[in-house]
Amino acid sequence: MAEPLSSNAVLYAILSLNSEIALQKEYIDSSGLSGEEKDNEEGILDDLEQAFMEFIDLYKTHTHKDKALPSIEELLNSEL
Repeated sequence: MAEPLSSNAVLYAILSLNSEIALQKEYIDSSGLSGEEKDNEEGILDDLEQAFMEFIDLYKTHTHKDKALPSIEELLNSEL
């Protein structure tokens, strides 16, 4: 069985996905994609956002166990 993800691994995944979502949104908004290409890129964005939310849920369980971790709000605001 796989070893559970560490708090740091989850934290880095959240920050990476958050950045990737922003880049994907920017790409979709700024490029002249055809209808099918745009649909494909929006599908990728949906997958990224779903993964992001799953890691958010996982991080919340880590913050309940380890009170030294920053809240998700603090984490995301510190990235700005």
